[in-house]
Amino acid sequence: MSSPSNYYASLLKLCCETKNQKQVKNVHCLLIKTITKPEIFLLNNLINSYGKVGNIQYARHLFDKMTQPNLYSWNTILSAYSKSGNLSEMQNIFSHLPYRDGVSWNLLISGYAGHGSVNEAVNVYNLMLKDGLGNLNRITFSTMLILCSSRGLVDLGRQIHGQIVRFGFGSYVFVGSPLVDMYAKLGLIYDAKRVFDEMPERNVVMYNTIITGLLRCGLVQESVRLFHGMKDKDSITWTTMITGLTQNGLYREAIDVFREMRLEGLAMDQFTFGSVLTACGGLLALEEGKQIHAYIIRTDHKDNIFVGSALVDMYCKCKAIKSAESVFWRMSWKNVISWTAMLVGYGQNGYGEEAVKIFSDMHRNGIEPDDFTLGSVISSCANLAGLEEGAQFHGRAIITGLISFITVSNALVTLYGKCGSIEDSHQLFNEMNIKDEVSWTALVSGYAQFGKANEAIDLFEKMLAHGFKPDGVTFIGVLSACSRAGLVEKGRQYFESMVKKHRITPIHDHYTCMIDLLSRAGRLEEAKSFINKMPFQPDAIGWATLLSSCRTHGNVEIGKWAAESLLELDPQNPASYILLSSIYASKGKWDHVSYLRRRMRDKGVRKDPGCSWIKYKNRVHMFSADDQSSPYSEQIYAELEKLNCKMIEEGYVPDTSYVLHDVKDSEKVKMLNYHSERLAIAFGLLFIPPGLPIRVVKNLRVCGDCHNATKFISKITGREILVRDSARYHLFKNGACSCGDFW
Repeated sequence: MSSPSNYYASLLKLCCETKNQKQVKNVHCLLIKTITKPEIFLLNNLINSYGKVGNIQYARHLFDKMTQPNLYSWNTILSAYSKSGNLSEMQNIFSHLPYRDGVSWNLLISGYAGHGSVNEAVNVYNLMLKDGLGNLNRITFSTMLILCSSRGLVDLGRQIHGQIVRFGFGSYVFVGSPLVDMYAKLGLIYDAKRVFDEMPERNVVMYNTIITGLLRCGLVQESVRLFHGMKDKDSITWTTMITGLTQNGLYREAIDVFREMRLEGLAMDQFTFGSVLTACGGLLALEEGKQIHAYIIRTDHKDNIFVGSALVDMYCKCKAIKSAESVFWRMSWKNVISWTAMLVGYGQNGYGEEAVKIFSDMHRNGIEPDDFTLGSVISSCANLAGLEEGAQFHGRAIITGLISFITVSNALVTLYGKCGSIEDSHQLFNEMNIKDEVSWTALVSGYAQFGKANEAIDLFEKMLAHGFKPDGVTFIGVLSACSRAGLVEKGRQYFESMVKKHRITPIHDHYTCMIDLLSRAGRLEEAKSFINKMPFQPDAIGWATLLSSCRTHGNVEIGKWAAESLLELDPQNPASYILLSSIYASKGKWDHVSYLRRRMRDKGVRKDPGCSWIKYKNRVHMFSADDQSSPYSEQIYAELEKLNCKMIEEGYVPDTSYVLHDVKDSEKVKMLNYHSERLAIAFGLLFIPPGLPIRVVKNLRVCGDCHNATKFISKITGREILVRDSARYHLFKNGACSCGDFW
């Protein structure tokens, strides 16, 4: 072998490492100019290089011009076709081989296995066995084991295992590692552990493999024991532990292992940082996340797209949205994962409009969304009650074909449910070819939020009958439905089955549903008893729920207890003052109302002002109580006066108990007439064309009097009025509301 040949071979190797096809051609040109008759060694290297950079035509052209190709030449061109996916030509080359060795057989098996031709790969493996056992090696078994694990072929995997033992490869550590990996990936972790335990020799790769498998199957203690028992650990071992602990929800332990790894002085890669940042996000550990960010900058990983995306995700989960934006916009290169991380972060932190905007920015930058991105932006539209924008994304999903992904379809079912188009939501659900637990839960929750309790409960029963397992979110939906329909005993049964039958540990949201179920039905003493038996105290929403029902049913004693408990838990929460004031006001105890107002003022507690908005011609029109800032105020107030006269004729009687001011009844009526939702509805009546529903969103819960008044308005005008408040959706039609009498 000549020195020039070695030189060119080294150059070609460098070209292959950088996948630079142009440089391979340049070396080829130089070789033609300088060497008249290149050695077969150099020609083989050139064929191999063209194959590796994906230029199969040049590789084949060189091979066909060889006068006396050796076995290495044949295997080199066979390898090129094996990797390219041109299986028919791969088989053709193999058939013309003058003689074959183990490499030839392995390349053929690998080609079929790597491109999904399972039966052909198995047939070639059986032919190889018939051809003689001398060609078998660890690569053969490794390839077949990887095929079994990737395709879920348990029986074939066990047969291969038996042949590994029979043919004397059982003690080979390089066969043992893929064997352990196969059993672990197939979920047969105890078989994997038995293979591991029986191996006479184990290297770090095998340890890493079994630890990965144990962690994937949730056997954390066993994996930790093996980890600490290892004499030699590499960076992959440490990263495997950090990743596995994070995936099992053991975020604190993952961060601790990261600290130990750092003290050991081992090199960290993008996977190490990505996993530990996920742990920080899971713990909402912002300060530790910042420290790791600083360390990433010092280790020159700040420009890594994978790490950058993980940083964005961590800051978003820790609600540090400005820091997330800072990292995101400084990233020199972004892919769909980076954009999606920022988009999801906006959505999770209540910045729905920014989520929609960044989706548009992403599109302008030439990044095509995947199903997760599109599903996330649709979810943001759902949270914004942005039906028009969501419908546009629905169209995009159909055009791009992403509608076939269940993540997108589920998001659309949720969107239409949250935006009050429950019929569209159900139709989309029926059109889905594949449904999962999320699909059913989205529709159940949609009906529950819409006040259609019987439909929600019926769907839940169908979900169980179809063999789907409900989760905690599903039960929140069905318990809410029972609450709104006044089905107390049914709700109790579901709560009990959730705990005993489905083994779901109740969280605050489930207990709040039960408090609402009992107190809404007027069973305030039972609600109090239920709270006293809870394993933990209700959260602010739970106490506010009880307090709201005390206001509805006029129970001062339990209302005071709930208000004091809420104040103790959250002294700055205005709900305790407002709702208790409402109870006192309904009883005419204005001195108590004044006292509560003074306490609010002294403690600096501020009530969020109520506001409602309606969209017309791509513009959002917002209103607050007694608002006269709209250029259409004169028309709006005139419309309300006209409506009030007709409502009174129809039997409407204003409920002035909702006015927390000690003024004349005439003034109270006037205050009620100009609540923000009524102004928005009047605007809709003036400008939204007949035949289209009037859609209004309110940031607070609609008061009882406005709820009643809107029923009358829908009857008088013959219009459908959809109001989404902080609690649920209300469809007013022909003088009735979708939530019935259990407002």
